[in-house]
Amino acid sequence: MPAILSVNMNAIAMLRNRRDLPWPSVTGIGRIALAAGAGGLTAHPRPDERHIRFSDLPEVRALLDDEFPHAEFNIEGYPTEHFLDLVRANEPEQVTLVPDDPAQATSDHGWDFAGKAEFLSPIVADLKKSGFRVALFCDADPAVIAAAAATGCDRVELYSGPYGACHDDPVRAAEELEKLGATADAAMAAGLGINAGHDLTIDNLPSLARRIPDLAEVSIGHGLTADALEHGMAGTVKRFLEACGRPID
Repeated sequence: MPAILSVNMNAIAMLRNRRDLPWPSVTGIGRIALAAGAGGLTAHPRPDERHIRFSDLPEVRALLDDEFPHAEFNIEGYPTEHFLDLVRANEPEQVTLVPDDPAQATSDHGWDFAGKAEFLSPIVADLKKSGFRVALFCDADPAVIAAAAATGCDRVELYSGPYGACHDDPVRAAEELEKLGATADAAMAAGLGINAGHDLTIDNLPSLARRIPDLAEVSIGHGLTADALEHGMAGTVKRFLEACGRPID
């Protein structure tokens, strides 16, 4: 089954935040994406609210509940107590934990699963007890999968940034793709589901989907938003669904 497309709304929110105005609307653009076939929306609220605001989260939750009940809400972030309170208040279907420093511009590495086991395991257990699916951000390295699985998480989200960075170097791109594929193979063998995200585009997504046929979800923001400037959000969602291997009516 082709991967679900979760549209990351952070770039939309960041554009809105350049002015003290309510547009572009996070929920308005999210509605267009979902109506075009996206399987969910992703939000990464950071402490300084430089893109997604805390007040956006209940509005996205209401949009999904009221109009798209079969779509999923994915909230990702570093698991501070405040972040975990936001998760509990807004009840996403999936929580993706990332090892971001609050000052980082964007996520750029996976967890040190072995070094952070004592930190992550009780958080994962508590989130799962509350009924949330838990994914952990993961570098493309099969050697880390055993420690990732030991935390009790449900899925890993493969950090595809190095793969996306090879957009002008097909030899390196093939090498990075194989790292992602080998890590996915190890994750599947360990009983983990596989998500992927970061710098995925129309051009590099088809190869990823072919190499990882059991990919459950791709979370895409920057490349998808950039594409939407040319093709509109509805047209872009359909383009990305096709790149994932999903037939479009």
